[in-house]
Amino acid sequence: MDPHSLRVRVATREEVRRPPGRRPLTSHSQTFANPSLAFHGALELITDASLHCIMVEAAATAAAVEAYRDGKSLIAYVGRKINYANDLEKNFRRLTEEAEKLFARRDDVEAEANKDKTKKKTKECEAWIGRVKNVENEVQELENELRKGRKRSWKRRRIWSASNFSKRLAEKCEELHSLWAEGRLETEAVVERPPEPVRTMHAPKTEDKPSIHCAVEEILGYLRDHNVKRIGLWGTVGIGKTTIMHNLNDDVEISKMFDMVISASVSKESSIEKLQKAIAQRLKLNTEGISDPHEMSWRISKELENKRYLLLLDEVWNVFDLQAVGLHDNNQDSKVVLASRYQHVCWDMEVDELVNVKRLSEADAWKMFREKVGRNINLPGVEPLARLVVTECAGLPLLIDRVARYFRKKDNINLWRDGLRSLRRWPNVKVQGMDEVLEFLKFCYDELDDEGQKICFLYGALFPEDSDVYIDYLLECWRAEGFLSDAVDFTEARDRGHGILHDLIDVSLLERSEKVKHVRMNKVLRNMALKISSEGKNSKFMVKACEGLKEAPNEEDWKMANRISLMDNQLCTLPETVDCTSLLTLMLQRNYELALIPDSFFGSMEKLRVLDLHGTRITTLPLSLLSLTALRALYLNSCSLLTELPIDMKALAHLEVLDIQGTGIDYLPVQIGDLLNLRCLRISLSNSCMRQVIEGRSRVMDIGHNVISRLSLLEELSIDVHPNNQWWDVVVKAITQEVATLTRLTSLSFCFPSVEYLKIFVTSSSLLKNCFTFRFSVGYHESTKYRILDHFEYEICRCLKYANGIGVDHAISAVLAETDAFELLCHKGISSISDFGNANINKVRGCLIEGCSDIEAMVDGNHSAAGALECMEKIVINNAPKLTCLWNGPVRSGSLAQLTSLSIYKCPKLIKIFSYGMIQLLSKLRYLRVEECHEITEIIMKAENNNLDPSALPGLKTLILIDLPKLRSIWIDNSLVWPSLEGITVHTCKSLKRLPFSNHNAAKLRHIETQRVWWRQLSWQEDEVEQRLRPICIFSQ
Repeated sequence: MDPHSLRVRVATREEVRRPPGRRPLTSHSQTFANPSLAFHGALELITDASLHCIMVEAAATAAAVEAYRDGKSLIAYVGRKINYANDLEKNFRRLTEEAEKLFARRDDVEAEANKDKTKKKTKECEAWIGRVKNVENEVQELENELRKGRKRSWKRRRIWSASNFSKRLAEKCEELHSLWAEGRLETEAVVERPPEPVRTMHAPKTEDKPSIHCAVEEILGYLRDHNVKRIGLWGTVGIGKTTIMHNLNDDVEISKMFDMVISASVSKESSIEKLQKAIAQRLKLNTEGISDPHEMSWRISKELENKRYLLLLDEVWNVFDLQAVGLHDNNQDSKVVLASRYQHVCWDMEVDELVNVKRLSEADAWKMFREKVGRNINLPGVEPLARLVVTECAGLPLLIDRVARYFRKKDNINLWRDGLRSLRRWPNVKVQGMDEVLEFLKFCYDELDDEGQKICFLYGALFPEDSDVYIDYLLECWRAEGFLSDAVDFTEARDRGHGILHDLIDVSLLERSEKVKHVRMNKVLRNMALKISSEGKNSKFMVKACEGLKEAPNEEDWKMANRISLMDNQLCTLPETVDCTSLLTLMLQRNYELALIPDSFFGSMEKLRVLDLHGTRITTLPLSLLSLTALRALYLNSCSLLTELPIDMKALAHLEVLDIQGTGIDYLPVQIGDLLNLRCLRISLSNSCMRQVIEGRSRVMDIGHNVISRLSLLEELSIDVHPNNQWWDVVVKAITQEVATLTRLTSLSFCFPSVEYLKIFVTSSSLLKNCFTFRFSVGYHESTKYRILDHFEYEICRCLKYANGIGVDHAISAVLAETDAFELLCHKGISSISDFGNANINKVRGCLIEGCSDIEAMVDGNHSAAGALECMEKIVINNAPKLTCLWNGPVRSGSLAQLTSLSIYKCPKLIKIFSYGMIQLLSKLRYLRVEECHEITEIIMKAENNNLDPSALPGLKTLILIDLPKLRSIWIDNSLVWPSLEGITVHTCKSLKRLPFSNHNAAKLRHIETQRVWWRQLSWQEDEVEQRLRPICIFSQ
């Protein structure tokens, strides 16, 4: 084929011929505006004069390649180029169509993959979508390149460019089609997502409810502790446990601490298999075909083997084995938090720490109620009513929520008043939405093991709502009523009663008071108890405690009742007679206006077992008292105008408890000796006895001999003597000897005027070494109160107060060896309490030293090669003028290991608090107070604490420094971490110019109480520290 034939062939394919130099048919602007013109322009290339050049070049090329055996290849090459150029429009159109198809399929695949949020795209699908995205960019680049080609003037080699571009379009079309074919991923596009680390529960915030927020923060603190594996959360129904658990689930810090947070609710009907299934679903395990719990346990265990997980178990009713579920303790970084209504469930699940959820404070309850009710709470006159409504809710979030719903619809003050009346009569009057709450509470009651527990619970409703009830008194009433009839003696009855109390507290029907040895019943539970008692046959209550009554209820009310409580009223009189043949308990205490009880008042109460008249103004007891032949407990304490008991008390043969402390009865009545069944006697001897001796009207003979010794069944005896009552000296020896003969005695509160009388008891009685509760006062002192006990959060059973003594006595040392709390007052002749023997003081848990003029150090470590004060928890030192240090000599391992509170007052020569090596042992110290110690210059002395560990005093929460004029530093720098410090108080410490804090320590510090003038004169290494601390300052004038 020669060039001429090529020219002819090309020419015949042209529809329009254009001679060289003729202007193009379209302009660049027309080409840009109309894309199809670009293709027509490409076709016109062959009519261009450049065709001539191409043919010449082709001919020259053919000539130049004559060495090639077959020139047809050149002609074919040129032909393909021209064909590509001619197909440019078709290839672009095809590219557009293939791109639309491909991108539509891509969108379909992504829509299908995103439709189910529990699933995610497969890796293959992700890779395919990625390739489509790359191709999409390349198609866009081709379109852009085409636009640029339209703007250029056609030059000699344009046909080559058009041909190459058209070829690229064709190749890209094939790639698009191939990708489209690969995109058939309907079944392979998605797979199950892996379990998310946290499944958010959108919990309500707790920051505005400090009562609940504190529990959340306390649990967070335990979760940070590597030594804590399991944490228990317990509280009554509706108290906020679930809210706390949900907040833990959603907590940001927790999400960083653990690889996975697993939440599950364990209902009463739940089983290990159901819990396994719930956890397996959370972990997205394929358990199809697995029915064996052991196999399921293994699968769960393997899945969690290398994960740090937090398991949150809510509503745990019963104890079960976590290992049987598949949750093992060998994972050191994983933890479990379980919530239950029952305290014993938490302990039996072997929790390391237990958090009790308290009721909302009054402020928190009001804030919650206000938010729930909404705008109607702002109606005129409504707020005072609303606050009364909130008090009826007893701080229970569940009840507040339901009551708020009830009042939310009430849009005028009349409806609010009516609603409050109904609420106060609930549950006897139906209140909309409240049945659910009553069912929850009633369920807790129904779950009690036996009828004895139930009647003990109901008995608590006799006391005013939310009042603190003294535990010993409550247990005495239970025994007198016969609730503890299986107990042989008083001690056993108390132990049994404590067991029932524990069970009632455990199921949140009662709660511990902030006062030691007191419990309380919240208002809602009390209402429920009163409703239950009203429906029972043998537990009819008439309860009108603390209602401001001035007149006694009508006779019909008395007749129907088994138990009556009229305490804390303003009764002036009582009926002459009442028909109360079924009455078992009558509580009239603290009716301060009640001065007279009619003679026949008790005549029909032959079944009465408990009578409480304490705190009334009665002067005598009516003769009808002696008709109470079934009486077991009689309380006359604080009846200060009552001066005598009935002459003959033999009729009260079953009486077990008699309390006449604080009465005008200032002697030991002989007739008490006739109460042969008496188990508990409490009596006080006032200073009026001394006045009567002075006035020549001595009643010493009235005391009589062998009164105490005749009470052979006596188990608890308390004889309270007024301070400095020297008359007691006349009779104390004989009474001491009689007390020493009481072999059943388990509790004794007694005043020994001197050590000599203590010796008589110690040498005559073997009770001291047995399981024995005592409060011994030795020597005369200003108060009968044991002040060291105020520092304890739990009951202390064995107390010794030693006042105005001299030196060391063996009897004191012997009692000290058995003592839990020790008060040393105005003592002389010893330089430290180690003089009593470090071994003898090693069991002491609390110690008060006051007014001891010769004490130079609290402890002398040179007295023993072993540790000292190993059980000591509370130390109070006051007015020790010669005290220079707490500890003299070596501080041996184990010493002060349990110390939590240290308070030092008025020690003018004290210069050193923490001796060398001492501070390292105080890991449990939480409270430190130093006041009026004018020589103190450093709290932690640098000279005594070189190379001090930054984590020293890790448990210290409260630091109080008052009137320390020479104090220059708490610690020399800010190197200590102070990890637990929450509050610091500084007053009248004018030489203290800096605080040991930085931006990186004392992270939990919440308040600084001080004076504004002192704060302004502090110096800071960094201004940012002052800016951080100033907002938490509480300034006083």
